[in-house]
Parts: sequence; structure tokens; C-alpha cells
Amino acid sequence: MISAPAHLIRLARAGFVFAREGVLGVIEPTMVPVPARPLLRLARMFERPAKDGTDVRLSAALARLGPSYVKLGQFLATRPDVVGDRLARDLERLQDQMPPFAQEAAEAAVAASFEKPLSAVYLSFGPAIAAASIAQVHRATVAGRDEPRPVAVKVLRPGIEQRFHADLAAFTYAAERAERVSAEAQRLRLVEVVDTLRRTVLLEMDFRLEAAALSEMAENTKDDPDFRVPAVDWDRTTKEVLTLEWIEGVPLSDRARLQARGHDLRRLGRNLIQTFLRHALRDGFFHADMHPGNLFVDEEGRLIAVDFGIMGRLGVKERLFLAEILHGFITRDYHRTAEIHFEAGYVPRHHSVESFAQAIRAIGEPIHNRTAEDISMAKLLSLLFEVTGLFDMRTRPELLLLQKTMVVVEGVARAMDPKLDMWSTAEPVVREWMARNLGLVGRLETAAEGAAEIGRFVGSAPGLLMRGARVLDQLDEITRDGLVLSPQTIAELDKTERRRGYWLVAALWVIAALLAVIIGMRL
Repeated sequence: MISAPAHLIRLARAGFVFAREGVLGVIEPTMVPVPARPLLRLARMFERPAKDGTDVRLSAALARLGPSYVKLGQFLATRPDVVGDRLARDLERLQDQMPPFAQEAAEAAVAASFEKPLSAVYLSFGPAIAAASIAQVHRATVAGRDEPRPVAVKVLRPGIEQRFHADLAAFTYAAERAERVSAEAQRLRLVEVVDTLRRTVLLEMDFRLEAAALSEMAENTKDDPDFRVPAVDWDRTTKEVLTLEWIEGVPLSDRARLQARGHDLRRLGRNLIQTFLRHALRDGFFHADMHPGNLFVDEEGRLIAVDFGIMGRLGVKERLFLAEILHGFITRDYHRTAEIHFEAGYVPRHHSVESFAQAIRAIGEPIHNRTAEDISMAKLLSLLFEVTGLFDMRTRPELLLLQKTMVVVEGVARAMDPKLDMWSTAEPVVREWMARNLGLVGRLETAAEGAAEIGRFVGSAPGLLMRGARVLDQLDEITRDGLVLSPQTIAELDKTERRRGYWLVAALWVIAALLAVIIGMRL
């Protein structure tokens, strides 16, 4: 268990780096509690001018603080509702910008993971070719049927789990205290944001789960002519090491090489949009980190995705919501689009469907006065979620991840074809999904599923009634003579409150001391 002073020291160091990089300058003083505003002004005294002339340098600050903060930045780039569009764009610079760790450390990590010499696992093991916050990738070879076969080996950074646990504990400490004093922090649910980050990181640091995501995506897309994923080498995959088929392809970011090899950039842009929508709507399972560095094109013109550490899932309700939203804007049926929000439970019932439809019309009508190539589907969803915030729509992490991924995918596709018509590109995928799921076959399947659910409920009804009777008996026993706390419980509560008071006093002294040191360094 890490103590409060340790958290404060970690956070104070991070705060000093943020101040030096000018990050605190983007904070609106009115959003900060009044007692903390002098500290904000004091911290801004340590800003140094940017070498490149940029005024937002959060990505630079996070890179200086190390892997845990880089991963935090990458995660917050998917949450523009928390950091805003301006900072989210800055955080997108953090992709694959970590220096590699030593070759000897990577080889030792592989040997320890397999509990055998490196030479017993790979015929050769080359230097790192890419490095990120959690892992780095090496090219290696393994024995093939006729000749050595190249593979890509992803190796977890040594000691990264302990580093993340310590830093995430500090993030939680800061989020909890921010929610105690700030209504805005409560609205943004900072503690929940950190918890989501913790779960995401834990999943990413177990490469067996990434391998499982690759396997699931391979099954979903086995019949797709324009997309594939690398095959997993399960015999050479552990929690800390992931071995994949080596991909021979051109990065989607290298337009000159793509054109030199005769690839149709306009077709690649269309394929990317339709592939993403097909995964999101048809499968409810999509790659949520589709930046150009994770996308390649093979000799046959197929898209190949790598790095499946961050994946998104959509349930049937969310997919129906997305499809009908897009269809509603295409057909200008704003009232139906508004009804979908209410039917999905995203907007509370005390609001008016008609008023919400009016707000949506304010988004949709300007779009229909512009050419198709000027319409941004991602921007439309961003505006839609902004409007729904006015109608008490709670944050839906799965929809925000979808929105953020769509922003990236749309940007990459438009780089391939600046005149890409987003709506005509998306329409066939949306129409096909709606015909399949809202047509006669889909309705029959839904009715069959509903009948099966009713049957399961009827079958479990006797057990539910028995458990309900037991709960009522227990409540009757508890309340018959009143609810009484034992002396031991009362003593523990008193001890906890006193300990909390001690830590608060200690924390204030630590903060004062750190400020004195910083001011002394300044002088």
C-alpha cells in the first residue's frame, strides 16, 4: 500500500514538469477552486518558452514523465469530453514515441518468460524496430517447413507493471481528492476515468489477451476481401511476449510508396471507412487505435491492422443506435433520430422528444447545405454528443471510443482521398446492416431471442421467489430490534477518521515544503 506522502511526491514532480512545459496555462482559472488559484499563478512562473512555437505541450510533458504518463496521454486522447478537442489533438502525438530499452534486457525478458534459452525459442532475434509505452517490437526468425520464417515479437518493458501500479495509485489519489472539492471533476467522473485506464492497461499488459483479440478479429473477418490481420504464433506467446506473423506491407502513412507500387489511394480510403463501419456494426468489435502507424497495405491491396491492445465493443443496442443515427441524418429524419436516443435510454424521459429533435436538426441542416466531401461524419457525432450533454445524456465510454476512432479513421481516409464522400461510402454498409437486422429476418431472430429469454426467466422464477423470501426474513430480523453497531465497529470508525486527519495535516506540510524547495530553486 503506497502512502499519501509518496503519492504527493510523485504528483508534485509531475506538476513541476507540467508547469515547465506550459501545460497549466491551458487551465481555465475559473474551473479551479478559489484557494488553489494562487498556486496556479505561482506554477505558471516556471513556464519556459516552447522551442517549436507551440502553446500546448502536454504531449511533451507526458513523454518526459515516462511510460505511465504516455499511456495516460494516449488514453485521454480518446476522451475529448474530459480534456477537450485541443488537448486531445496534442495527445495524438504520443503514438510510438518512446525510446527502446536495451537489447540485452529484451533478450533476458524473453528467456525468463519462456523459462528456456532465447536460442531455444527463436533462431535469430534482431534489434527493436518500434517502441511504445508498454512494449517494443523485434524482428526474429523461427524454423519453418523449408526455411526460416520471419516473425514479429512484441516484448513487455521490464518493470513496467510495478511502475504502472505506483503511478496509477497516484492518479487515483489525485482524482479522488479532485472530486471532493470540484463539482466539475465530479461531472467528468475522474475516478471512473482512472479506473477505466487501469483496466485498459492491465488488459494491454497481458499479451495473451491481445492474441485472443487478434484471433477473434481474424474469425470475424475471414471472408472480408479487403482486410486481414496477422496470424498468432500461440506456441511462442506468453503474458509478456507476443509472436505474430511478419507482415510485408507498406505503411498507410507512406503515400509515395503506395502510389509507386500502383495502389489506388481513393479505393484504400473507401475500404478503410467501410472496414471500420463493418467491424463496428456487423461484429460489434473494432480496432480502436487505427492510426496510420498501425495500418499496412499488402501486395494485393488489402489493409492489414496491427497492435490490438485497445479494442472497442458495441452491444446490439449500441449498434442499432449508431446505424439509425447515421441513417436518420442521411434521410433527414430528425424526429426518428431523436426517438432512438430515448428508446436506447441515453436521454432521460423527462426531456421532450420534440425539443431534442429540434436540437438535432440544428446539427443536421447545415450539413445538407454543403457538398458531400465537406461533411465530416466524425464531427457530426462530436456535435451530436455535445448536444446530448445539454439533455443530461451520461457519458457512454463505448460510444466515445467509437467516436474517437472514427475521427482518426476519417482523417486517415481523407488523407488518401481529400474529396472522399463520407456518406455515399458509409451508406452501403449501414443499409446492409439495417436490412439484415431491422428487416423480416432480423425481427424474427429478435422475437425468437425474446421468447427464449422469457422461457429462461419463467424457469428461474421459483428460485428467485425463494431468494426473495430469505432476504425479507433477514431484513425482518435486522429491523425488529433496530440496527445496532458493535463497540468494535464504532472504535474502528473513530480510528479511521483520526488517521484521515493525520494524513491531511501531513499532506499539507509536504505540499508546503515542496513549494518552498521549488521557490528556492527559482531564486
